[in-house]
Amino acid sequence: MNIIISNSDPRPIYEQVGEAIRAAIVSGELAAGEALPSIRGLAKDLRISVITTKRAFEDLEREGYIETVPGKGSFVAGAGAALLRERRLTEIEDCLRRAIELGRSCGVDVGEIEKMLRTLSEEDI
Repeated sequence: MNIIISNSDPRPIYEQVGEAIRAAIVSGELAAGEALPSIRGLAKDLRISVITTKRAFEDLEREGYIETVPGKGSFVAGAGAALLRERRLTEIEDCLRRAIELGRSCGVDVGEIEKMLRTLSEEDI
């Protein structure tokens, strides 16, 4: 798993770490039951605070992506990538719905939104 932190990213570091781990779980790079690096080890590797890493892990656990076993570490939750992927698809649908509503409110039709989506998908985001 490769986690890249960007100082130019407006999101807090713990959110960047959490998003990288979420993406690895949803994509299948990290399988259910697979151990994550320790909080201290990951903090050291990324050269960030242990508190920051702990916050990312707490958020992931609260969202159901990981499970922490005291004395053993954190593991990808057994809920499976399919359930987590479904959650993400729902988030995408919500974003697209908002985009369509915004477009309609200012006279942009769905065809134009599709063109924008295609153009954006070709960019390196």
